[in-house]
Amino acid sequence: MRCVPAGLALKTEEELLRSNSRILPHARRSNFRQYGLPALLLCASVVTTTANGARFMLDFEEGLRPLVRDSDLWPWPWLARHPHMFSGGFAFSLTLLGILLVHEFGHYIACRLHRVDATLPWVLPAPTLSGTAGAVIRIRSRIPTRNALMDVGVYGPLAGYIASVAAIAAGFLLSDPAPRHGPIPIVRFGAEPLTIRMVHALVLRFDPTIPAFGRLIPHPVLIAGWIGLFITSLNLIPGGQLDGGHILFAFSPRLHRLLTGVLPIVLFLAGMYFWAGWVLWGLILLFPAMRHPPVLYAAPLGRGRILLGLVGLGILLTTFTATPFYDNSLLHLLHIGPAGGVVQ
Repeated sequence: MRCVPAGLALKTEEELLRSNSRILPHARRSNFRQYGLPALLLCASVVTTTANGARFMLDFEEGLRPLVRDSDLWPWPWLARHPHMFSGGFAFSLTLLGILLVHEFGHYIACRLHRVDATLPWVLPAPTLSGTAGAVIRIRSRIPTRNALMDVGVYGPLAGYIASVAAIAAGFLLSDPAPRHGPIPIVRFGAEPLTIRMVHALVLRFDPTIPAFGRLIPHPVLIAGWIGLFITSLNLIPGGQLDGGHILFAFSPRLHRLLTGVLPIVLFLAGMYFWAGWVLWGLILLFPAMRHPPVLYAAPLGRGRILLGLVGLGILLTTFTATPFYDNSLLHLLHIGPAGGVVQ
């Protein structure tokens, strides 16, 4: 079945791909919007992520787990008093920003291969624990085929996953064993996704004395790798216009509509019992902008793209955890009912 604009007489999928740039001509855009804005956002993100990384590095050098002091959550007053400590955050910031850019350039390259108009990556600075709200590219033309949609959806998380695994492996080798006693972090990392356990089993072959993730004083590089995995799993939520939504829509638009309608309820419940942040993601899926547009050419997926989609599903299964942070369910934060996904 074809779905193309009226007046076009395209006989093959390949012909549509070659004509995609003519179907939706590019508007004139300023150099600032194309290049200046992404560069400006990246520079701002370098500052914000390095500031948070400086606190992670200080905690590591003092033999403390991350996020044990109030100043770890908002480092700017501390940095104003100790500006010479800022450079200590580069190990964290360059690792994390590298993962984000690798992820987004995976999408960007897929767009270029299929002649889909897209912006360069925008890395978003934000007052979060990492100093960023992640990165995005804006797709400014229609996706021509389901094969193209699969590539655009999978290339980003696949590239980001590989970069995160490399950072985690290096981070394990750089980290130190945690003392038996010490201050309890204000925010505690939650259950370990399967990828963390697999990488730990791998690095044990190089150094059999490395403790598990929960028994380490993590080096900032390891923290950046963990955040990279976390962002990958969030992007692979199978709904809306998230990466996982693109992958699911390429498989089945009908199943995509069904899950996008059900997922907000599931995420609201998960927010009550596991991590309050799931509520935000449930709300995001309710935005009208999350409605997935149809592709121009509705031919079935090729076998290679089906396998690629299964790879994306595997990445989701090995990076996802319902409790990314302990003691942060809505019920726990409101002091109602159970402790909200605490696992001892």
